[in-house]
Amino acid sequence: MTPRALRAQPGVDPSNLWGNAREGRAVSTQLEQPARASSSPVAGNGASVRLEGVVHSHRDRHGSDVQALDGLSLLAGEGELLAVVGPSGCGKTTMLELICGLQAPDAGRVVSRPAALMPQRDLLLPWLSALDNAGLAVRIGGSSRQRARELAAPVFAQLGLDGFQRARPHELSGGMRQRVAFVRTLLAGKPVLCLDEPFGALDAITRQEMQVWLEQALSAAPRTVVLVTHDVEEAVLLADRVAVLSPRPGQVVAELTVTLPRPRSRTDAAVVTLRERALRVLGDVRRGTA
Repeated sequence: MTPRALRAQPGVDPSNLWGNAREGRAVSTQLEQPARASSSPVAGNGASVRLEGVVHSHRDRHGSDVQALDGLSLLAGEGELLAVVGPSGCGKTTMLELICGLQAPDAGRVVSRPAALMPQRDLLLPWLSALDNAGLAVRIGGSSRQRARELAAPVFAQLGLDGFQRARPHELSGGMRQRVAFVRTLLAGKPVLCLDEPFGALDAITRQEMQVWLEQALSAAPRTVVLVTHDVEEAVLLADRVAVLSPRPGQVVAELTVTLPRPRSRTDAAVVTLRERALRVLGDVRRGTA
């Protein structure tokens, strides 16, 4: 699919589909020059992502104002996997879109190295092969189809997709589709990955397999990752730190540091203890006692 064809789809902005501007940018209520991506973090103090007192509202389908975030402050360190959990509707997806520059805050400050978003749905295009779907971000960046395929092919082999390059999305399992979507996100070339419930639609066994696969993929190609999930166990298994958000409007009400060695087992006593602690915090949040 050409960039022109993608532009023809209503509501799709190909320049922003997989992240903020090619050179990266700092989004703020203050006037400031765009920050160019570099080998050093733009967020300061060894951070790749920094949100400070972020406020954001949007209109619902009835035209009413809905405040998604109110004073959200959050930090993702360089190379860290930060998991964010919280009640449904507390602004987690909005937070990721702010980090990726797809929206701007009403107040507060968002500073991030260039970030790519992997949404909840894989959004694979049914008329393209798996390989061409994976290379779509490269095509949108101005490269030829051949160049996009050359970049995607070795990643396919590394991530267990070899042999499925020509398959159409309907011929792939749910886990394979998510891997293709992840390859597409990786090939966007951003140092920060924002993953929005990437395994939420998968069955329990496939989800566990994908969690192991994601950990291995990030070990092979390290990035700073902000992972939104409703699965507290998934957060503890994968993350270096877990941030718990309040009900809407979202604020950080607790943070849990996970220092357990990898790989982690869901049956390990330390993992179970951290999971239960996080669940207690979420329970307190729901009851308004946090």
